[in-house]
Amino acid sequence: MDIQVIDLANPLWLQTLKHLSYDVYHLPEYIYLESQRTESIPEAILIVDGEKIFFLPYLLRRCDDLFDGEFTIPEVFDVVSPYGYPGFLLSEAAANTPEFLNFALEKLKSVFLSKSVCSAFLRLHPILNQNVNEVLVPQFCQVSGETISINLSLSTTEIWQQTRPEHRTYINRCKRNGFTAKMVNFQDWINDFIDVYTETMERVEAKKYFYFDDKYFTSLANMNENIHLCILELNNQVACAGIFTECCEIVQYHLGGTKNEFLKQAPSKLMFDYVRFWAKERGNKFLHLGGGVGAAKDSLYNFKAGFSKQRHSFLTLRLITDKEKYIYLVKLRAKYLKTEPKILLESSFFPAYRSLI
Repeated sequence: MDIQVIDLANPLWLQTLKHLSYDVYHLPEYIYLESQRTESIPEAILIVDGEKIFFLPYLLRRCDDLFDGEFTIPEVFDVVSPYGYPGFLLSEAAANTPEFLNFALEKLKSVFLSKSVCSAFLRLHPILNQNVNEVLVPQFCQVSGETISINLSLSTTEIWQQTRPEHRTYINRCKRNGFTAKMVNFQDWINDFIDVYTETMERVEAKKYFYFDDKYFTSLANMNENIHLCILELNNQVACAGIFTECCEIVQYHLGGTKNEFLKQAPSKLMFDYVRFWAKERGNKFLHLGGGVGAAKDSLYNFKAGFSKQRHSFLTLRLITDKEKYIYLVKLRAKYLKTEPKILLESSFFPAYRSLI
Protein backbone atom coordinates (compact mmCIF):
# COMPACT_ATOMS: atom_id res chain seq x y z
CA MET A 1 0.00 0.00 0.00
CA ASP A 2 1.47 3.35 -1.09
CA ILE A 3 -0.20 6.71 -0.37
CA GLN A 4 1.21 9.94 -1.79
CA VAL A 5 0.13 13.55 -2.13
CA ILE A 6 1.69 14.89 -5.31
CA ASP A 7 1.94 18.31 -6.91
CA LEU A 8 1.73 19.33 -10.56
CA ALA A 9 5.50 19.17 -11.09
CA ASN A 10 5.69 15.54 -10.03
CA PRO A 11 6.16 13.32 -13.13
CA LEU A 12 4.11 10.67 -11.33
CA TRP A 13 0.98 12.68 -12.20
CA LEU A 14 1.21 12.07 -15.95
CA GLN A 15 2.69 8.60 -15.46
CA THR A 16 -0.38 7.62 -13.45
CA LEU A 17 -2.81 8.93 -16.07
CA LYS A 18 -1.24 6.61 -18.65
CA HIS A 19 -2.68 3.65 -16.71
CA LEU A 20 -6.19 5.09 -16.33
CA SER A 21 -9.19 6.31 -18.29
CA TYR A 22 -9.40 10.02 -17.61
CA ASP A 23 -10.88 13.31 -18.79
CA VAL A 24 -9.56 16.81 -19.39
CA TYR A 25 -10.34 17.75 -15.76
CA HIS A 26 -7.54 15.45 -14.57
CA LEU A 27 -4.80 16.96 -16.70
CA PRO A 28 -2.20 18.96 -14.73
CA GLU A 29 -2.56 21.99 -17.03
CA TYR A 30 -6.31 22.15 -16.38
CA ILE A 31 -5.84 21.78 -12.63
CA TYR A 32 -3.22 24.54 -12.73
CA LEU A 33 -5.60 26.79 -14.65
CA GLU A 34 -8.30 26.26 -12.04
CA SER A 35 -5.89 26.85 -9.16
CA GLN A 36 -4.96 30.21 -10.65
CA ARG A 37 -8.60 31.16 -11.13
CA THR A 38 -9.64 30.19 -7.61
CA GLU A 39 -6.40 31.15 -5.82
CA SER A 40 -6.03 27.64 -4.44
CA ILE A 41 -3.32 24.99 -4.23
CA PRO A 42 -3.44 22.21 -6.87
CA GLU A 43 -2.70 18.71 -5.62
CA ALA A 44 -3.63 15.08 -6.12
CA ILE A 45 -3.71 12.05 -3.89
CA LEU A 46 -2.50 8.72 -5.25
CA ILE A 47 -3.27 5.44 -3.47
CA VAL A 48 -1.78 2.27 -4.95
CA ASP A 49 -2.19 -1.31 -3.80
CA GLY A 50 -0.73 -3.66 -6.39
CA GLU A 51 -2.75 -3.14 -9.58
CA LYS A 52 -5.42 -1.20 -7.69
CA ILE A 53 -5.05 2.57 -8.22
CA PHE A 54 -7.07 5.48 -6.80
CA PHE A 55 -6.22 8.93 -8.14
CA LEU A 56 -7.91 12.20 -7.17
CA PRO A 57 -6.85 15.70 -8.28
CA TYR A 58 -8.26 18.53 -6.16
CA LEU A 59 -7.87 22.16 -5.09
CA LEU A 60 -6.81 23.02 -1.54
CA ARG A 61 -8.40 26.26 -0.27
CA ARG A 62 -7.66 28.37 2.78
CA CYS A 63 -10.63 29.12 5.03
CA ASP A 64 -9.23 32.13 6.90
CA ASP A 65 -10.45 34.55 4.22
CA LEU A 66 -14.14 33.78 4.68
CA PHE A 67 -14.89 36.56 7.13
CA ASP A 68 -13.18 39.65 5.67
CA GLY A 69 -10.84 39.82 8.63
CA GLU A 70 -13.70 40.12 11.13
CA PHE A 71 -12.66 36.91 12.88
CA THR A 72 -9.24 35.41 13.46
CA ILE A 73 -9.21 31.67 12.90
CA PRO A 74 -6.47 29.02 13.14
CA GLU A 75 -4.99 27.62 9.93
CA VAL A 76 -7.61 25.42 8.35
CA PHE A 77 -8.30 24.31 4.79
CA ASP A 78 -10.96 22.64 2.71
CA VAL A 79 -10.91 20.77 -0.57
CA VAL A 80 -13.00 21.28 -3.69
CA SER A 81 -13.07 19.90 -7.22
CA PRO A 82 -11.99 22.03 -10.17
CA TYR A 83 -14.79 23.40 -12.38
CA GLY A 84 -16.59 20.67 -14.31
CA TYR A 85 -17.01 16.97 -13.60
CA PRO A 86 -13.64 15.63 -12.42
CA GLY A 87 -14.18 12.99 -9.73
CA PHE A 88 -11.64 10.30 -8.93
CA LEU A 89 -10.04 7.75 -11.22
CA LEU A 90 -9.81 4.01 -10.64
CA SER A 91 -7.79 1.35 -12.39
CA GLU A 92 -9.73 -1.65 -13.70
CA ALA A 93 -8.57 -3.75 -10.75
CA ALA A 94 -9.72 -1.07 -8.29
CA ALA A 95 -13.09 -0.67 -10.02
CA ASN A 96 -13.62 -4.44 -9.71
CA THR A 97 -12.85 -4.36 -5.97
CA PRO A 98 -15.64 -2.36 -4.27
CA GLU A 99 -14.10 -2.61 -0.81
CA PHE A 100 -10.94 -0.91 -2.11
CA LEU A 101 -12.85 2.28 -2.96
CA ASN A 102 -14.31 2.60 0.52
CA PHE A 103 -10.90 1.84 1.98
CA ALA A 104 -9.29 4.49 -0.24
CA LEU A 105 -11.82 7.10 0.87
CA GLU A 106 -11.09 6.35 4.51
CA LYS A 107 -7.38 6.83 3.80
CA LEU A 108 -8.24 10.00 1.93
CA LYS A 109 -10.03 11.39 4.97
CA SER A 110 -7.03 10.56 7.17
CA VAL A 111 -4.65 12.34 4.81
CA PHE A 112 -6.89 15.39 4.67
CA LEU A 113 -7.14 15.46 8.45
CA SER A 114 -3.35 15.45 8.72
CA LYS A 115 -3.24 18.45 6.37
CA SER A 116 -5.71 20.47 8.53
CA VAL A 117 -8.49 19.97 5.98
CA CYS A 118 -11.88 20.06 7.66
CA SER A 119 -14.11 19.20 4.68
CA ALA A 120 -14.11 18.16 1.04
CA PHE A 121 -16.74 18.75 -1.64
CA LEU A 122 -16.05 16.63 -4.71
CA ARG A 123 -18.09 16.52 -7.90
CA LEU A 124 -17.87 13.09 -9.51
CA HIS A 125 -17.64 12.28 -13.19
CA PRO A 126 -21.04 11.13 -14.53
CA ILE A 127 -19.41 8.67 -16.94
CA LEU A 128 -16.13 7.58 -15.34
CA ASN A 129 -17.69 7.38 -11.84
CA GLN A 130 -21.01 5.96 -12.98
CA ASN A 131 -22.79 3.83 -10.35
CA VAL A 132 -20.10 4.22 -7.66
CA ASN A 133 -22.91 5.27 -5.30
CA GLU A 134 -23.95 1.60 -5.30
CA VAL A 135 -20.69 0.57 -3.62
CA LEU A 136 -19.82 3.61 -1.54
CA VAL A 137 -20.76 3.97 2.11
CA PRO A 138 -24.08 5.94 1.95
CA GLN A 139 -22.97 8.90 4.06
CA PHE A 140 -20.09 9.57 1.63
CA CYS A 141 -22.04 9.88 -1.61
CA GLN A 142 -25.11 11.82 -2.68
CA VAL A 143 -27.10 11.83 -5.92
CA SER A 144 -27.22 15.57 -6.61
CA GLY A 145 -28.95 15.59 -9.98
CA GLU A 146 -28.89 14.19 -13.48
CA THR A 147 -26.86 14.90 -16.59
CA ILE A 148 -27.33 14.14 -20.27
CA SER A 149 -24.94 12.67 -22.82
CA ILE A 150 -25.20 11.61 -26.43
CA ASN A 151 -24.20 8.03 -27.17
CA LEU A 152 -21.90 8.45 -30.16
CA SER A 153 -21.76 4.68 -30.68
CA LEU A 154 -25.26 4.90 -32.16
CA SER A 155 -25.67 5.37 -35.89
CA THR A 156 -26.20 8.88 -37.25
CA THR A 157 -29.81 7.92 -37.98
CA GLU A 158 -30.38 6.73 -34.39
CA ILE A 159 -28.79 9.89 -32.97
CA TRP A 160 -31.06 12.04 -35.13
CA GLN A 161 -34.12 9.97 -34.16
CA GLN A 162 -33.38 10.62 -30.46
CA THR A 163 -33.57 14.35 -31.13
CA ARG A 164 -36.76 16.03 -29.94
CA PRO A 165 -38.98 16.99 -32.94
CA GLU A 166 -38.97 20.65 -31.90
CA HIS A 167 -35.16 20.64 -31.90
CA ARG A 168 -35.11 19.04 -35.35
CA THR A 169 -37.38 21.78 -36.67
CA TYR A 170 -35.08 24.54 -35.40
CA ILE A 171 -31.96 22.75 -36.67
CA ASN A 172 -33.38 22.41 -40.18
CA ARG A 173 -34.69 25.99 -40.13
CA CYS A 174 -31.27 27.34 -39.14
CA LYS A 175 -29.69 25.48 -42.03
CA ARG A 176 -32.26 26.82 -44.49
CA ASN A 177 -31.78 30.37 -43.21
CA GLY A 178 -28.06 30.23 -43.87
CA PHE A 179 -26.49 29.58 -40.46
CA THR A 180 -23.19 27.73 -40.79
CA ALA A 181 -21.27 25.85 -38.10
CA LYS A 182 -17.54 25.16 -37.98
CA MET A 183 -14.76 24.26 -35.58
CA VAL A 184 -12.13 27.00 -35.37
CA ASN A 185 -8.86 27.70 -33.60
CA PHE A 186 -9.86 29.05 -30.19
CA GLN A 187 -6.87 31.38 -30.01
CA ASP A 188 -7.90 33.07 -33.27
CA TRP A 189 -11.51 33.55 -32.20
CA ILE A 190 -11.08 34.13 -28.48
CA ASN A 191 -12.39 37.72 -28.49
CA ASP A 192 -15.51 36.68 -30.40
CA PHE A 193 -16.19 33.95 -27.87
CA ILE A 194 -15.68 36.27 -24.91
CA ASP A 195 -18.17 38.75 -26.38
CA VAL A 196 -20.80 36.04 -26.87
CA TYR A 197 -20.24 34.45 -23.47
CA THR A 198 -20.24 37.72 -21.53
CA GLU A 199 -23.42 38.91 -23.23
CA THR A 200 -25.10 35.59 -22.41
CA MET A 201 -24.11 35.63 -18.73
CA GLU A 202 -25.36 39.19 -18.36
CA ARG A 203 -28.64 38.31 -20.05
CA VAL A 204 -29.37 35.35 -17.79
CA GLU A 205 -28.03 37.20 -14.71
CA ALA A 206 -25.65 34.34 -13.98
CA LYS A 207 -24.04 33.96 -10.59
CA LYS A 208 -20.46 35.12 -10.11
CA TYR A 209 -19.33 31.48 -10.26
CA PHE A 210 -20.02 31.42 -14.02
CA TYR A 211 -17.95 34.49 -14.87
CA PHE A 212 -14.36 34.01 -16.06
CA ASP A 213 -11.79 36.67 -16.88
CA ASP A 214 -9.86 37.03 -20.14
CA LYS A 215 -6.77 35.43 -18.59
CA TYR A 216 -8.76 32.25 -17.96
CA PHE A 217 -9.87 31.97 -21.58
CA THR A 218 -6.36 32.73 -22.86
CA SER A 219 -4.92 29.96 -20.70
CA LEU A 220 -7.68 27.57 -21.74
CA ALA A 221 -6.99 28.30 -25.40
CA ASN A 222 -3.39 27.22 -24.87
CA MET A 223 -4.59 23.68 -24.21
CA ASN A 224 -4.75 23.23 -27.99
CA GLU A 225 -4.95 19.45 -28.14
CA ASN A 226 -7.92 19.15 -25.79
CA ILE A 227 -9.88 22.37 -26.40
CA HIS A 228 -12.10 23.09 -29.39
CA LEU A 229 -14.27 26.06 -30.26
CA CYS A 230 -17.41 25.77 -32.36
CA ILE A 231 -18.94 28.91 -33.82
CA LEU A 232 -22.13 29.51 -35.77
CA GLU A 233 -22.25 32.39 -38.20
CA LEU A 234 -24.94 34.14 -40.20
CA ASN A 235 -23.79 36.63 -42.83
CA ASN A 236 -20.29 36.64 -41.29
CA GLN A 237 -21.69 37.50 -37.86
CA VAL A 238 -21.02 35.17 -34.93
CA ALA A 239 -24.43 34.09 -33.63
CA CYS A 240 -23.37 31.60 -30.97
CA ALA A 241 -20.26 29.78 -29.81
CA GLY A 242 -19.28 26.92 -27.55
CA ILE A 243 -16.11 25.53 -26.00
CA PHE A 244 -15.81 21.74 -26.06
CA THR A 245 -13.14 19.59 -24.44
CA GLU A 246 -11.97 16.28 -25.90
CA CYS A 247 -10.08 13.59 -24.01
CA CYS A 248 -10.02 9.78 -24.02
CA GLU A 249 -13.08 9.44 -26.30
CA ILE A 250 -15.16 11.84 -24.19
CA VAL A 251 -16.21 15.26 -25.51
CA GLN A 252 -17.60 17.67 -22.93
CA TYR A 253 -19.57 20.86 -23.45
CA HIS A 254 -17.67 23.36 -21.32
CA LEU A 255 -18.99 26.91 -21.80
CA GLY A 256 -20.98 28.73 -24.44
CA GLY A 257 -23.60 31.29 -25.31
CA THR A 258 -25.75 33.00 -27.92
CA LYS A 259 -25.87 36.64 -29.01
CA ASN A 260 -29.08 38.40 -28.00
CA GLU A 261 -30.12 39.29 -31.55
CA PHE A 262 -30.17 35.63 -32.60
CA LEU A 263 -32.06 34.14 -29.67
CA LYS A 264 -35.31 33.55 -31.58
CA GLN A 265 -33.55 31.42 -34.18
CA ALA A 266 -31.96 29.22 -31.46
CA PRO A 267 -28.68 28.60 -33.34
CA SER A 268 -27.26 26.69 -30.37
CA LYS A 269 -29.46 23.76 -31.41
CA LEU A 270 -27.60 23.62 -34.71
CA MET A 271 -24.29 23.98 -32.86
CA PHE A 272 -24.90 20.88 -30.73
CA ASP A 273 -26.18 19.01 -33.76
CA TYR A 274 -22.98 19.85 -35.64
CA VAL A 275 -20.64 19.02 -32.73
CA ARG A 276 -22.18 15.61 -32.01
CA PHE A 277 -21.53 14.37 -35.53
CA TRP A 278 -18.09 16.02 -35.59
CA ALA A 279 -17.27 14.21 -32.32
CA LYS A 280 -18.58 10.90 -33.66
CA GLU A 281 -16.45 11.17 -36.81
CA ARG A 282 -13.37 11.61 -34.61
CA GLY A 283 -14.04 8.28 -32.89
CA ASN A 284 -15.38 9.57 -29.56
CA LYS A 285 -17.91 7.57 -27.54
CA PHE A 286 -19.69 10.32 -25.60
CA LEU A 287 -20.69 13.92 -26.02
CA HIS A 288 -21.52 14.91 -22.46
CA LEU A 289 -23.78 17.96 -22.34
CA GLY A 290 -24.10 18.22 -18.55
CA GLY A 291 -27.26 19.17 -16.70
CA GLY A 292 -29.11 22.23 -15.49
CA VAL A 293 -27.78 25.12 -13.43
CA GLY A 294 -26.86 23.78 -10.00
CA ALA A 295 -27.90 20.28 -11.18
CA ALA A 296 -31.57 21.39 -11.31
CA LYS A 297 -34.04 20.11 -13.89
CA ASP A 298 -34.54 23.61 -15.25
CA SER A 299 -34.92 25.10 -18.74
CA LEU A 300 -31.25 24.45 -19.51
CA TYR A 301 -31.64 20.79 -18.55
CA ASN A 302 -34.78 20.55 -20.68
CA PHE A 303 -32.94 22.06 -23.64
CA LYS A 304 -30.10 19.53 -23.38
CA ALA A 305 -32.52 16.66 -22.85
CA GLY A 306 -33.89 17.31 -26.34
CA PHE A 307 -30.74 15.85 -27.90
CA SER A 308 -30.57 12.42 -26.27
CA LYS A 309 -32.33 9.84 -24.13
CA GLN A 310 -29.11 8.86 -22.31
CA ARG A 311 -28.95 9.97 -18.66
CA HIS A 312 -26.37 9.79 -15.88
CA SER A 313 -26.60 10.36 -12.14
CA PHE A 314 -24.60 13.38 -11.03
CA LEU A 315 -22.92 12.32 -7.80
CA THR A 316 -21.11 14.38 -5.19
CA LEU A 317 -18.97 13.41 -2.23
CA ARG A 318 -19.42 15.54 0.88
CA LEU A 319 -16.83 14.65 3.49
CA ILE A 320 -16.39 16.20 6.93
CA THR A 321 -12.87 15.23 7.92
CA ASP A 322 -12.60 17.32 11.09
CA LYS A 323 -16.02 17.77 12.67
CA GLU A 324 -14.79 20.04 15.46
CA LYS A 325 -13.24 22.55 13.07
CA TYR A 326 -16.19 22.23 10.69
CA ILE A 327 -18.73 23.16 13.38
CA TYR A 328 -16.46 25.95 14.62
CA LEU A 329 -16.41 27.51 11.14
CA VAL A 330 -20.17 27.09 10.78
CA LYS A 331 -20.71 28.99 14.04
CA LEU A 332 -18.41 31.78 12.89
CA ARG A 333 -20.16 31.96 9.52
CA ALA A 334 -23.55 32.12 11.20
CA LYS A 335 -22.35 34.96 13.39
CA TYR A 336 -20.89 36.75 10.37
CA LEU A 337 -24.20 36.37 8.46
CA LYS A 338 -26.26 37.22 11.56
CA THR A 339 -28.14 33.93 11.50
CA GLU A 340 -28.23 30.68 13.47
CA PRO A 341 -25.79 27.78 12.91
CA LYS A 342 -28.76 25.44 12.63
CA ILE A 343 -30.00 27.33 9.56
CA LEU A 344 -26.70 26.80 7.79
CA LEU A 345 -26.38 23.16 8.82
CA GLU A 346 -29.88 22.33 7.61
CA SER A 347 -29.40 23.96 4.22
CA SER A 348 -28.32 21.87 1.21
CA PHE A 349 -25.21 24.01 0.73
CA PHE A 350 -21.89 22.30 1.44
CA PRO A 351 -19.70 23.12 3.17
CA ALA A 352 -22.19 25.03 5.29
CA TYR A 353 -19.59 27.58 6.42
CA ARG A 354 -19.31 28.85 2.82
CA SER A 355 -23.03 29.46 2.52
CA LEU A 356 -24.16 32.92 1.42
CA ILE A 357 -27.59 32.82 3.06
